[in-house]
Amino acid sequence: MTVTSVLAGLVLAVLGWAAFLYNRLVRLRNQVRTAWADIDVQLQRRHDLVPQLVAAVRGYAGHEAAVLEAVTELRAQALTQRDPAKLGELESALELAIGRLLVIQEAYPDLKASDNFAQLQRDLVDVEEHLQYARRFYNGAVRDYNDATQRIPDIAVARGFGFRPAGFFQAREDERAAPAVELAR
Repeated sequence: MTVTSVLAGLVLAVLGWAAFLYNRLVRLRNQVRTAWADIDVQLQRRHDLVPQLVAAVRGYAGHEAAVLEAVTELRAQALTQRDPAKLGELESALELAIGRLLVIQEAYPDLKASDNFAQLQRDLVDVEEHLQYARRFYNGAVRDYNDATQRIPDIAVARGFGFRPAGFFQAREDERAAPAVELAR
């Protein structure tokens, strides 16, 4: 065996190893993109329900304009945002605003009895459940991808080919704490 053949074998081994790592990073990055597409579908379903929900509430409780406007504005902002971290904050605020919108029904028995409103609530619950699952899958995919781009020796291939860490889709800091519950006296 000559020195040249040993060096050639070593170079081929390193290139094979780098190709393996590159392909693995591409697979993980594509998994993150696919998971994000799932979240995007669920968010679009939620965004499509919001105008219907606002219209139903407006029909019974039109003077609750501040809540209706907040929900509408947050939806509009969320539709234009693509950064997962910022979108996570907007979506958390939208969830809270929708929750306030749903609380309004307690003051309006006619709204509470409306079949249309009840169906919108069921649809919203369904979307929220699907969104929760999609968020978990996405964040798991991001974790795996980020781990792979930061581990030694993978980091050399990741940096060399421009793989950047992905952002998690999460709630705002103040929403992670358990909600305060006031007991009626």
